[in-house]
Amino acid sequence: MTSNETGATYAAAGVDIEAGDRAVELMKQWVKKTNRPEVLGGLGGFAGLFDASAFKRYERPLLASATDGVGTKVAIAQAMDKHDTIGHDLVGMVVDDLVVCGAEPLFMTDYICVGKVVPERVAAIVKGIAEGCTLAGCSLIGGETAEHPGLLGPDEYDVAGAGTGVVEADALLGADRVRAGDVVIAMAASGLHSNGYSLVRHVLLNQAGWKLDRQVEEFGRTLGEELLEPTRIYTLDCLALTRATEIHAFSHVTGGGLAANLARVIPDHLHARLDRGTWSPLPVFQTVAKVGAMQTLEIEKTLNMGVGMVAVVPPESVDVVLSVLEDRGVEAWLLGDVVERDAEHDGGATLYNAYEAF
Repeated sequence: MTSNETGATYAAAGVDIEAGDRAVELMKQWVKKTNRPEVLGGLGGFAGLFDASAFKRYERPLLASATDGVGTKVAIAQAMDKHDTIGHDLVGMVVDDLVVCGAEPLFMTDYICVGKVVPERVAAIVKGIAEGCTLAGCSLIGGETAEHPGLLGPDEYDVAGAGTGVVEADALLGADRVRAGDVVIAMAASGLHSNGYSLVRHVLLNQAGWKLDRQVEEFGRTLGEELLEPTRIYTLDCLALTRATEIHAFSHVTGGGLAANLARVIPDHLHARLDRGTWSPLPVFQTVAKVGAMQTLEIEKTLNMGVGMVAVVPPESVDVVLSVLEDRGVEAWLLGDVVERDAEHDGGATLYNAYEAF
């Protein structure tokens, strides 16, 4: 090696450590806004710290853990060069899985994998995560930004997150509490949330050839704006319900659709009957169905159809649940009921009747 030659460097391999440090500096302001009193330290350590002495007030605290991503919705964010809402989606996918069992989300960590660290882009993603954590009442206590040149393109990235919550053992919600005669209450979704984007992209972008900047009259905005609508976060709403009245179960409607997700909290000897006639799906669902010439059962297996969260409650709790949700600005309605399983009704959940104007 001559005097004017240098050896290989990490930068030459495509990893920019200085850009990573700059991204951390930019995200600090957003992460700080999520801090709960139990959070110790700040960004820069090898691990996030949470003071577990807060659990002393519980008789038997159960820790709940969940992890998720946002799927191919990131492709829409990348195509539109808008990155400050995808983190909101990530939080919603994680914390609303935690609250289903009655757990209060405490903290989250994130993982952002990029082809090239663009500090402002990474900070925008973290801003969305922090805003989602604030809406869920939990802290963002750490994470990892990994630069993978050669694996991802310079403008490509993916995000994932993990969350931890706590619930008193006696307050644990789920199938064990569900009884025949219970009422199923739906909570409206804000849109597609973060599931089924491979189907939606296949139908609207690939098959139909629509562009993201296409104005869609039914949406009142562009296709891209509709597809990037952030996931509704129900965590604090659900926790408010558990404090206000008796709740037997929640179901977070994600991949697999309404019936399949609700079936996860219905005991084998019971069956949930859901009435399609109680609501009309949002225009985005109707558009995907029409453009893709999709059968109702097929689209229902993939998309939430406008129902993002479901509560299963005893009849005497119905009025309180609807009142609390109305006060909190969450559209909700009676969706169905729970009956004994028999020859007519298999286990799980099914939808009957037709959608209005669908």
